[in-house]
Order: sequence, then structure tokens, then C-alpha cells
Amino acid sequence: MILLIVIVVFFAIIGSVVSSRLKSKFKKYSQTALQANLSGAEIAKLMLADSNIHDVQVVSVEGQLTDHYNPMNKTVNLSPDVYYGRNAAAAAVAAHECGHAVQHATKYAWLNFRSAMVPLQNISGKILNIVLIASLFGGFALGLPYEFVGYIVVGSYGVMTLFTLVTLPVEFDASNRALAWVQNRNIVTSSEYAMSKDALKWAAMTYVVAALASLATLAYYIFIFFGNRD
Repeated sequence: MILLIVIVVFFAIIGSVVSSRLKSKFKKYSQTALQANLSGAEIAKLMLADSNIHDVQVVSVEGQLTDHYNPMNKTVNLSPDVYYGRNAAAAAVAAHECGHAVQHATKYAWLNFRSAMVPLQNISGKILNIVLIASLFGGFALGLPYEFVGYIVVGSYGVMTLFTLVTLPVEFDASNRALAWVQNRNIVTSSEYAMSKDALKWAAMTYVVAALASLATLAYYIFIFFGNRD
């Protein structure tokens, strides 16, 4: 248990540092006005049109860094700072989220795989919660053999870890599509491109940290349940 606490605390600290760095970068690059004088919303709509995507809406959502693409209702959701922003950070985020829309339209394999995993990941999370609650009330109160519980925990956490790993190529690909488009379309200057690339790099790092944390936790559970076998 102590080792698990160390793992959680360690990656919580790393995650906090990366998140702080990300916010700092976006704040810095938000102060650099685009020479093209386009807002994030305008950039998103332009990229969608260039990609021949006409059934996706660009909308504004509340919050900070809440930007995301929703494949269920086909919407590119941009936070106010990005939707109305006319700067390098807004350009990077808007184009990145449109990168996901392009993935969806072109049936990008990794995105399809991740979408297919969502229900399984949700079920795995619920199973882990049940096991955790049971363990808080007199150990493994489910009355199941220790080894069987191990298979449940490792299997469920394995699914969740796989989801974090599959997310990586999806996010990196969306950023690559975004950066290629803003550069080829002359949305950004060379200096603005460097800012956009750096901003997306730190955004991607949050997913990398999450994946590493999940891998470390999975390794811990494998060791706890199966590492002491003769």
C-alpha cells in the first residue's frame, strides 16, 4: 500500500507541474496576437471547410482548457478564451480539436479503437470502485478468492491503462494535423507556429503523464497479486 501511495503522490506532483507549465504556456502565448487576426472559432470553421467537413458545428463552452471534440453530436467545443481568442494559443487549440473532427471523418483507426473502448473503460472503472469499497469494509468482503480478485483488479486496470495508451497516438496525430494545416494555410507566421507547436507539446504531455501513471499503477497491482508466486 505504501508503494501505491508513493506512485500516486509522485505522478500527482509530476502532473501538477506539467499542468502548471501548460497553463503558463497558454497564458504567455495568448498574449501574442495573430497577424492573420483570426479567432479560434474562425480558424476551426476554416479548417473544417478545407477538410470538406460540413456537418460539424463549432460552439463555445464554459471553462478554461475545456476544449474538446464530441463525436456523438459532431461538435468542436471551444472554451471562451479559444473561441474568441486571436492568438497563437487559440489557433493551436482550435486546429487541434478540428484535427479530431478530421480523424472522425476519415475513420482514423486509433480514434475508432478508443471510441470502441469507452463503454468497456466505464465498466472497468465501476468494477474497480466496487472492489475498492468492498476492501474498505473488512478486506475482500466480496467473498471471492484472493487470486480471482487479482484477475479482476488487474484486468480492469489493464483496460483503463490500455485506454490511456491508445489516447496517445490519437492526441499526437490531431496535433500533427493541426500544425501541418495552420502552417500550410499560412494561418500563423514562423514564430507563431513555434508557439503553437510548443503549446500543443505541453498539452500532449498531460496525456503522457496519465499513461505513465496508469502503467506504474498496473505494474504495482500485478506485483501485489501475482509477484510473490513461487
